[in-house]
Amino acid sequence: MSGGGRSGLAGHEGYHRAMRIDLNADVGESYGAWRIGDDERLIPLVTSINVACGFHAGDPLVIERTVRLGVDAGVAVGAHPGYPDLAGFGRRDVEMPVDELEASVLYQVAAVAAFVAAAGGALRHVKPHGALYNRSARDQAVAAAIARAVGRASSDLVLVGLAGSVSLTAARAAGLRVAAEAFADRAYEPDGRLRSRRLADSIIADPAAAARQAVSIARDRCVTAWDGTLVSVDADTICIHGDEPGAVERATAVRTALAAAGITVEAPSA
Repeated sequence: MSGGGRSGLAGHEGYHRAMRIDLNADVGESYGAWRIGDDERLIPLVTSINVACGFHAGDPLVIERTVRLGVDAGVAVGAHPGYPDLAGFGRRDVEMPVDELEASVLYQVAAVAAFVAAAGGALRHVKPHGALYNRSARDQAVAAAIARAVGRASSDLVLVGLAGSVSLTAARAAGLRVAAEAFADRAYEPDGRLRSRRLADSIIADPAAAARQAVSIARDRCVTAWDGTLVSVDADTICIHGDEPGAVERATAVRTALAAAGITVEAPSA
């Protein structure tokens, strides 16, 4: 899988030439008495958030509180659906019939959309989580099921997927707008895939290293894979994982570095 390719995000012709990038974070991943991440401090540092929908993390009260944080901060709020896998945090591949998967994604997106509407906002995008995200990047049937679910929820929603992946191709085929995504805090394979979390050096924990990778993505449209290979990455948005320790420090370093490089950080136009 190549890391390159145009995003096709509506309203973003010349997005890179104008040196602009969206910065997103996966948030709302606490559950009941278990607190994960520091959403209160992280959300104001980014321009888009992806709110866990209750299947891999999150619960109704967490979703409501997280959505409110996002609406109050003025960031673009999206849904972050995953496999039904609370025990594994959605990072285990789950075999599901495509009709069940489609209904599952629609269910999750609709739930978060209702909370966003109740908070006075509008859901802007959908980004699959974890194993579902990685599966949709390479599996046409899974990618198509997700795209159908998103389109059924609203044809105005943007589908966020790995730059250069099958998920973006399927979304475009379904008539959806897309945002190609890259990662400040994840290592890459030479073919443009994310390095498996089961392997060493898959997470970029150092804030300075994450900041350097973010600038490389936004300014140079490339990343350096774990083995030193230079990989083309044409991205509209850069992710910082909210569940990883040090996320606030990495987000702060990324924002500072992007500003120093003359890159404007802003959410895509609705």
